[in-house]
Amino acid sequence: MEFLNLLIGTVLLRPYVFVFLAIYLTLAVWHFGAKRAALFTVVAYGIAFLSEYSSTRNGFPYGYYSYIDTTRGQELWIANVPFMDSLSYSFLSYVAYTMALFLYAPLKRNGWDICFGDTSKVRHSLKVVFSGAVLFMLMDVVIDPVAFRGDRWFLGKIYTYQEEGEYFNIPLTNFGGWVITGAAILFCFTRINRWLEGRPGFRDVGRREVPYQALLGPALYLGVLLFNLAVTFYIGEMVLGLCGTLLTLAIFGVMVMRLRRPDLLPVKTSPVIGE
Repeated sequence: MEFLNLLIGTVLLRPYVFVFLAIYLTLAVWHFGAKRAALFTVVAYGIAFLSEYSSTRNGFPYGYYSYIDTTRGQELWIANVPFMDSLSYSFLSYVAYTMALFLYAPLKRNGWDICFGDTSKVRHSLKVVFSGAVLFMLMDVVIDPVAFRGDRWFLGKIYTYQEEGEYFNIPLTNFGGWVITGAAILFCFTRINRWLEGRPGFRDVGRREVPYQALLGPALYLGVLLFNLAVTFYIGEMVLGLCGTLLTLAIFGVMVMRLRRPDLLPVKTSPVIGE
């Protein structure tokens, strides 16, 4: 009963996180099927938790920081890390992965309906893994400074760094840590996924082709950024908001360029295989 109460408290304290999580799970099930969506979530959460557990003790990979346990007893914690925080890495790493696929995979267009062509040559590639890791980190450039100021909005003050950082109080080591963690999540998932593809219980089971499928993950990526930018301006951090806006516009510009040339990579005439 106590565990259930803490889980309910976790949702009530951070409802916006679980809105993003619910959207992610829907997209991931359509994209991967339920089994591999669950696998992605478990891999992302496990690696994220280990990275945070490590960094709060020895400074690797993000630098030294610690969570303030004012909500302990109100929400679920695993050791000294809020469950909600590590869980959010699952949808953040997923949308970064879909952004990387969007940039590198062949696209098929029918009007505004953009879907993936055959992604078999790129979906497990290192360029997608490491591009996804960089895109994962770029999200944190917008997210972390406003989360650090959580006492000025409904997030609340949840963590502190041992030393004041160089980028709006966030140390640059933190962003390096996000690249490392993002690469670890995507590398592990893509290696496991490649191994599973030959198993009939996993390959394409439960997948659904839906309209605009290649755009859905990138749209959620932008949605997360826009939510955090809205909060940034709401709390009056105009310079921080401007920096985040410029970064978001740059990413959006790359997306628009890709949409204007969906044939940048050759599209085969074989059946569509999303991934």
